[in-house]
Amino acid sequence: MLPQPDPATVLFDKHTIETPEQLRLDFAVAGIGSRFLALAIDTLIQIAIMIASLIVIGVLGLRWQPSVWVIASASAGFFLLFYGYFAFFEILWNGQTPGKRAIGIRVVKDSGRPLTAAESIGRNLLRTVDQLPAFYAVGMASALLTSGNKRLGDLVAGSMVVRESSLAAVKPIWQATRTGNDAVLGGNALSVEDLALIDAFLNRRNELDPEVRSRMAWQILNQLSLKLHLSPPAPGSSTESMLESLAWERRSAGGN
Repeated sequence: MLPQPDPATVLFDKHTIETPEQLRLDFAVAGIGSRFLALAIDTLIQIAIMIASLIVIGVLGLRWQPSVWVIASASAGFFLLFYGYFAFFEILWNGQTPGKRAIGIRVVKDSGRPLTAAESIGRNLLRTVDQLPAFYAVGMASALLTSGNKRLGDLVAGSMVVRESSLAAVKPIWQATRTGNDAVLGGNALSVEDLALIDAFLNRRNELDPEVRSRMAWQILNQLSLKLHLSPPAPGSSTESMLESLAWERRSAGGN
């Protein structure tokens, strides 16, 4: 029987990257429709916050005489609400806002890695241009004309919006067992991209030359060690067993 194609790569545009470890990862690019729905949800949340803020300001205005400083502060606050909102949540939730989380999409780098805080801020500051002249006309035109449905902010930051399901599309065909003597390695701190990288290697390891397999396992573990501050493998254990344990811990932790 022929293998069934992954729906995430059939129904949506696919972005393929080759990792430094020579592993291939596929990401389903989020369409304009799903991005618009996520934006609509975020906009409704912003409007609700703005209305609540105006009510508070109105109540306080009955007690104190409005001044230039109050008006300036309110204007700055609304600017931060409409533009800082996206950067704040994307930094806090690793590429997701409440709207993106509800729809199941996420912002990542073209390389598949998470955006830095500076990149997320720069990407969202360009919303001031993307939304011109109204209703994100420039951003929509850019998304229609570019590969990966990218608005100007994405082009500058080197980012793309992908479907969350594609980050979990690399399902493990290996069977990892968990014993009570296993050490806690901190796998819950791994990102979904890190998990996809581990799974891609573990799924392909039996196809690799033993020397290449050993070297790639070490390279991946060494890369993750910088994030998790891992100690060298204990006597009797292997780099592959540590990768299996990390993947098990990440899945057990759940979340995004």
